[in-house]
Amino acid sequence: MPLRTTTIGSYPKPPGTPVPGWFQDRKVNPNEPTKTYTEFIRDQAADAGERLDQATQAVVREQAEIGIDIPTDGEVRREHYIYYHLRHIQGFDFDRLTGKTMRDGSWQAQVPTVVGKLAAGRPFLPQDWRVAQAVTDHPVKITVPGPLTIMDSTADAHYGDNRELAMALATVLNAEIRALAEAGCIWIQVDEPIFARQPQNALDYGVAALSRCFEGVPDHVNRAVHICCGYPGALDLEDFPKADAHAYFDLAAALEAAPVDAVSLEDAHRHNDLSLLDQFTDTSVILGVINVAQTRVEGTIEIAERLTAALEHIDAERLIVGPDCGLIMLPPEIARAKLQSLVAAVRTLGHA
Repeated sequence: MPLRTTTIGSYPKPPGTPVPGWFQDRKVNPNEPTKTYTEFIRDQAADAGERLDQATQAVVREQAEIGIDIPTDGEVRREHYIYYHLRHIQGFDFDRLTGKTMRDGSWQAQVPTVVGKLAAGRPFLPQDWRVAQAVTDHPVKITVPGPLTIMDSTADAHYGDNRELAMALATVLNAEIRALAEAGCIWIQVDEPIFARQPQNALDYGVAALSRCFEGVPDHVNRAVHICCGYPGALDLEDFPKADAHAYFDLAAALEAAPVDAVSLEDAHRHNDLSLLDQFTDTSVILGVINVAQTRVEGTIEIAERLTAALEHIDAERLIVGPDCGLIMLPPEIARAKLQSLVAAVRTLGHA
């Protein structure tokens, strides 16, 4: 069997999708949270919900047809990859906005505020998963923003303690994750890009919060964590702020000991020292071989050579191949071409 392939989260939304992505909707004030899912639907025709279902299923089919083994729902319903989820959590106030500098000073915005004890609302991701899973026999992965990443994109006016807030968020997220598992989803990924930018906070309480996110999740469910280095402000920038290159090494031992089955790491936009993979002796690694912020399409040989080098440090059963991060920034035709090149590269290796 060849190496398994996956996507990470977001996918270019089909034309006419009622809810635009954060990178696509230039009418939204970038300094304020985007419009809610409910507002987008209210502004559309009566069939908006059906069109969202169709758009979701279209991107799932496309990924499967390209040859992606573990597609995502493309986060098609999300107006923002964090705030979509937070609107389903009691305790967040989207009317009380707080100015905040985020991502190590690279972004300033008005963000929603925690004003009371957090509590999970009615589960919503199981239905998102059912719609996506209905059109393929490939296991569809659903993504959830992680506690530290949520904290970096919101303001706290209630807890006053980062560890306490992280654990409260993890408890609420756990309710949604367990509901997903009970519905039948077998690939669930917590997105924690902030781990790479704040490795000490990740070690102090972030990995513990990640572990709580997965408490009570059955062993047959694949528990993944994605740790990327952040999107730039535009495509094809030659230079933009990145997380420290050594952050993955700082985190590796704690992640290897955590109750996760797969760790998703970027490698395309900036190659790692591949001895990093030696740090994971039981945990699978989802290795990014597609740069999601560059329009250049990686060649099949280029990707295959990098994977061959990676296989000197990790066995084929534990190496999963994907993009660096979500594909939402890319034009659809570029995203497709990149994934086609990825799949072709994997097939040239053909591991038994």
